[in-house]
Amino acid sequence: MRIAKSDVDVKLEIPGAVARQHTDFGDASGLGMISGEYFSLSAGVDTTPLFEGLEGNACQCPHWGFVLSGKITTIDIGGKQETVVKDDLFYWPPGHNVRVDSDAEIIMFSPQREHTLVIEHMKDKVSG
Repeated sequence: MRIAKSDVDVKLEIPGAVARQHTDFGDASGLGMISGEYFSLSAGVDTTPLFEGLEGNACQCPHWGFVLSGKITTIDIGGKQETVVKDDLFYWPPGHNVRVDSDAEIIMFSPQREHTLVIEHMKDKVSG
């Protein structure tokens, strides 16, 4: 799920501040500790080979985030694609791969335990 900043409802606007909120933006119940993550990604990066061996050959960790710059396309295990661009909030449910379409920087919040396992798997793929 993605949503452009301009599509997030303004809930409060006062001099010097605008508060926008999009409710029901993913379910974090029961996920334990969350990690905050900052990723710098070059165009052409594709996680498909890095996620081989994980369930469905895809990342099984949900992520909530914000695109600071660039363009990224996710592909879920059913083949559905979604593209996020600068200033988009996003939610990537479990079961996705990522393709970087243009140099990107993103901030993500992920369940710490689950995403650490995925990152360790990727490190093993690169070193092995």
